Amino acid sequence: MSQTSSAPAADTEPSIQPPVAKRVPTRREHHGDVFVDNYEWLRDKESEEVIAHLRAENAYQEAQTAHQEPLREAMFQEIKGRTQETDLSVPSRKDGWWYYSRSVEGMEYSIQCRVQAQNTGDRVADWTPPTVEAGLELPGEQIILDGNLEAEGKPFFSVGGAAVTVDGNLYAYAVDNAGDERFTLRIKDLRTGELLPDVIENIFYGVAFSPDGTRIFYTLADDSWRPYQVKAHVLGTPVSEDKVLYQEDDVAMWLGFELASDRRHLVLSIGCSEFSETRVLRFDDPDAGLTTVISRDERILYDAEPFLLEGRETLLLTHNKDAINSMVSLVDPAELTKPLAEQHWRTVVDHSDDVRVNGAGLTSTHLVLSVRKDTIERVQVLPLAGLGTEGQQAPVEPSFDEELYTAGVSGSDYDAPVIRMGYTSYFTPSRVYDFVLPTSGEPHGQLLLRKESPVLGGYSRADYVATREWATADDGTRVPLSVLRHASVQQDGASAGLVYGYGSYEVSMDPGFGVARLSLLDRGIVMVIAHIRGGGELGRHWYDQGKKLSKKNTFSDFIAATDWLAGSGWVDPARIAAMGGSAGGLLMGAIANMAPEKYAAVVAQVPFVDALTTILDPDLPLSALEWEEWGNPITDPEVYAYMKSYTPYENVRAVDYPKIAAVTSFNDTRVLYVEPAKWVQELRSVTTGAEPVVMKIEMDGGHGGASGRYVQWRERAWDYAFVADALGATALLPGAGLK
Repeated sequence: MSQTSSAPAADTEPSIQPPVAKRVPTRREHHGDVFVDNYEWLRDKESEEVIAHLRAENAYQEAQTAHQEPLREAMFQEIKGRTQETDLSVPSRKDGWWYYSRSVEGMEYSIQCRVQAQNTGDRVADWTPPTVEAGLELPGEQIILDGNLEAEGKPFFSVGGAAVTVDGNLYAYAVDNAGDERFTLRIKDLRTGELLPDVIENIFYGVAFSPDGTRIFYTLADDSWRPYQVKAHVLGTPVSEDKVLYQEDDVAMWLGFELASDRRHLVLSIGCSEFSETRVLRFDDPDAGLTTVISRDERILYDAEPFLLEGRETLLLTHNKDAINSMVSLVDPAELTKPLAEQHWRTVVDHSDDVRVNGAGLTSTHLVLSVRKDTIERVQVLPLAGLGTEGQQAPVEPSFDEELYTAGVSGSDYDAPVIRMGYTSYFTPSRVYDFVLPTSGEPHGQLLLRKESPVLGGYSRADYVATREWATADDGTRVPLSVLRHASVQQDGASAGLVYGYGSYEVSMDPGFGVARLSLLDRGIVMVIAHIRGGGELGRHWYDQGKKLSKKNTFSDFIAATDWLAGSGWVDPARIAAMGGSAGGLLMGAIANMAPEKYAAVVAQVPFVDALTTILDPDLPLSALEWEEWGNPITDPEVYAYMKSYTPYENVRAVDYPKIAAVTSFNDTRVLYVEPAKWVQELRSVTTGAEPVVMKIEMDGGHGGASGRYVQWRERAWDYAFVADALGATALLPGAGLK
């Protein structure tokens, strides 16, 4: 074709147009303030017009990002190529059985198995897991639940709780086939493989058998998705006759339960993030009913567990009474009959401004502590002998050789001489350890490596670097950062960067290995995980400084992390993206409004971007439970005004926004799809820039996206390909990638 041809150039072809939702003004008035919402009509999930609009959003997104498909496929194959698809977990002992799961190449879901345990009298040997090989069946292996068979023909599959009777005969499991976190409970007789006729619909997370195996306990959620009832079902009786053990009517309080470590009590936990209440039921005297440990009226945040200490009934309390970072105490149950000020509590772990006590558990011989110091979560153990007296021994802490890591108790049995621990770091794949509890003959205990998850494709941790850096916020606060990069990246200001954050609910972004993340680092992207206020990395103060009327610290800390990266010499300031999900999606919306010029792209996953509208309606899922995090804008005009000043949907303004992707799920019950659906409409109508704003909606998924590991890998590849494409970082570094 000659240069004088009249054929149109490729860049003059008509551009793909985004779907434009009709504007239906809805008036919202609180505290004298009027907000007109043009897109509230998109909340009607049953509307054919709404569903058609969402499908149009997907079609637009698919067209806008079609050129990223080869990159998505490459990233998916990298994730797949590094993952040992036929694999298994380290067996975990419970009573007389070893339980473990298998995954099989080509299958989406794991298969739950068990084999009989032995009791030889050598306690450590009896608690040493059998060697299980991938693809090979153990002698006597039983399949308890094959997720692939359960999921057949279903759009979604997730297990929300499972329990086995002490004698090992009955197995209860709760399944969600919609992604809406409503589960159906079934009970299988493991001796015959037959299902019992007992079927309980629409339960919430949490399932436990009574020690005698005659009853099963479960939780129900109310219409706003708040767990509010604990019920007991007697096997073989009609579900309609199930007894309500406890109902929590305060819409701002969450309810849950578990068995005490020694299984002599059922322990109910009622609370919010600021105060709580524990009620206990004795299995040897169920007719006595529930007893309250400390009333919520005392406004103490605590966990309580009854146990026998040297033969005496004792309560283990992990609490924040005069201790913002929490401490651990022992109390005689008789003390609880006195006014709180007169009760005598014995200190086990004192309060520290530098150490956050996250929790405490029990074995028959030791107290097991989870603490956080210098952002890192650690495990400590103390013998029960002498606990709370002058004879109390010093804690023993398993030690590891990396600066940035995560170690935690992943399981323990009350009678076991070991605790099961999980360990990971940014570039150490997850490990499973058994820590043999200290004895007089082995005073430091013994750390036994049971497994390190294999990473295929020639992975070497030496190819990557993780460092701890610090950004300085507007108010002078030092904000910890974890900076991850490929070892070959040069500090020449030419690379691309990604900043990731969350910063809510005292949730910490702890170091952890991620196979998918390697696909970004292998393309030269320098990743910063910003440990911003609102999280829990630096203790309770760090959380308190990023919630309610201090919430904006979360956003400014993230921007400070971005500024650190822009000035670090590692990246080109024009090639930085941001990513976050859920409450981290609110963060994405806020920083996009506050500093759009600092980002080339923003990925907001299941984003909480219409926070004020949601929290103003206590009938919406989980709204009342959010008051402790953000404040209550219904009753407090100051909270209303403060939230209105940052909630993303209401603060979209006429600026050049970067490329934005909102990723959501139709059946998400925590952050409704309507929030990103409204947000993207407002962004498109107000932005003065030309960058696309897209919404990707999973029509069969929940808050965690779709189910099935291959589907989830493709979702992660989609997010990362969007970022890499926006940053012009699509090519692998020399020598990087699958080997």
